Amino acid sequence: MTITELAEKSANIQYLYQVTPEVYYSFQRCSNDYNPLHVDKAFAEEKGFQDRVMYGNILNAFVSHFVGMLLPTRNVMIQSQDINFHNPVYLNDLIQLEVGIDTVSEAVNIINYKLKFKKIVAGEKPKLVAKGHVQIGLLIDKEK
Repeated sequence: MTITELAEKSANIQYLYQVTPEVYYSFQRCSNDYNPLHVDKAFAEEKGFQDRVMYGNILNAFVSHFVGMLLPTRNVMIQSQDINFHNPVYLNDLIQLEVGIDTVSEAVNIINYKLKFKKIVAGEKPKLVAKGHVQIGLLIDKEK
């Protein structure tokens, strides 16, 4: 698969994630981050949030899933990524990842994807929680 073919097949991808207790506690154990904003409801409420704020880097894990599992090839790797957070995410929130092409470079075999993360609540307009980018490189077989 060429970088152009990959871009055509992955131009518009959407996927729905949920920040389940398993996702939350697994990330917490993995990161060893017990900041009270993420673990203490009373602390988070004192700071103006409705509940414990989920770790922003959970969204980075969703980007990893997108690249590693949703793209139509496994011959890819993340070269860079960034996320800007706009609104908090809470436990059990449904988050829709929307991915589009930003740029493609055949010369260096990369695609830059635009990312939007939106909270989905039944009966409400989706709410933007974060935006970002991920640059992936297409892996090629080593010549023998």
